[in-house]
Amino acid sequence: MSIEIRIENIADYVGQQVTIKGWMYAITRKGKLIFVRLRDGSGMTQGVAYRPEIGDELFEEIKRLGQESSVIMTGTVRENGRAPGLPKGYEVGIESVQVIQNVQNFPITPKEHGVEFLMDNRHLWLRSSQQWAILRVRATIKKAMIDFFDDNGYINIDTPIITPSAAEGTSNLFEVGYFDEQGYLAQTGQLYSEATIMAFGKVYCFGPTFRAEKSKTRRHLTEFWMMEPEMAYCDLDELMQIEENFVNYILKTVIEKRRPELELLGRDISILENAVGTYPRISYDEALAMLADIQEKTDDPARKKELDIEWGDDFGSPHETELTKQFDKPVFVYGYPSQVKAFYMEPWPDRPEVCKSVDLLAPEGYGEIIGGSERMSDPEALLAAIHKHELPEEAYKWYIDLRLFGSVPHSGFGIGLERAVTWICGIDHIRQTTAFPRTINRMYP
Repeated sequence: MSIEIRIENIADYVGQQVTIKGWMYAITRKGKLIFVRLRDGSGMTQGVAYRPEIGDELFEEIKRLGQESSVIMTGTVRENGRAPGLPKGYEVGIESVQVIQNVQNFPITPKEHGVEFLMDNRHLWLRSSQQWAILRVRATIKKAMIDFFDDNGYINIDTPIITPSAAEGTSNLFEVGYFDEQGYLAQTGQLYSEATIMAFGKVYCFGPTFRAEKSKTRRHLTEFWMMEPEMAYCDLDELMQIEENFVNYILKTVIEKRRPELELLGRDISILENAVGTYPRISYDEALAMLADIQEKTDDPARKKELDIEWGDDFGSPHETELTKQFDKPVFVYGYPSQVKAFYMEPWPDRPEVCKSVDLLAPEGYGEIIGGSERMSDPEALLAAIHKHELPEEAYKWYIDLRLFGSVPHSGFGIGLERAVTWICGIDHIRQTTAFPRTINRMYP
């Protein structure tokens, strides 16, 4: 009697008759043999149809099937070291096939397609093996993020999607009409999470955030998912240690559970394995000195110009790339100029022009994957910062209140899920890391 299985478990059924419900990923005809690549969402395997065994009628029916035809295939599992698939090394000797739909002229073929064509057909491109692997890795990263905080005493608090004010500047907000008022799609849940730490001590929010940045870089989306923990009684040094433990946990989990998907993507897993450990910590001033030294030693005029930077400027992609080349692991850069960071960050003692901020930069040119800081705990300092940034005091009255009733030193960070997936998968563009990406020029499909 046939057993219905998922392909990811095929190794457990060698020598047994199984049934797989899935879709034809590819088909190759060689005389009396047809090799079928079948996927079912959990994996991919090879089915082999041999004409003398299955008969002319079924053989011809399989032969006429097109890419993405939906079928129910039954046959016996056998080991074959050369058989492609995920997991590799197994195939099914086809005995019967029930055709649910014979698809012809599937738009996406093995030939090269332009990015715009693929994005217009994103609903179909998701079926490709690469997109399938990326989104499976994404799901594992997402679960690892949640598990880390759930297992370490944090409470998940959902924060508003519609907000009355900005958290990180007013220039990149999506405005929405809110009855007779003006509202905005949330840039972050951080400010609301700061309120909840006074009730729970350690919290995190995890959800969609929106940035109306007119950016066309490979690192930016206008809608993305962000994990944001906040911790009471936590200073900058403790924050960096939490971030390090967090990223280590994610990497170990993905390497353990998604190695086949990473291999399918061609990811050099040794780079990820090496990224597990203790991360260097350098100040913004030290990073600036490193960049100046690199700039001085290069003979390339274009590269010299690209690395131009003055104290007070934020790092761009070329600067972050060069900095990470100096280390074999992610690196913390802390103590940025206050003028390039958000209004709520705690000033450095005796250096008001510097704030207690920290970015974690990923290697290989992937740049910032985590941004965090110690938050202001003094109400008068916070009010002064709100005025300096020309933000409406009334909109932040509740936020100032947090510093009036039981204020404590506290810290937090944000990590964009898609940015983390881009680095861990080793892919070129962030648009591949979410099922239906939203960019400056795309809201379809």
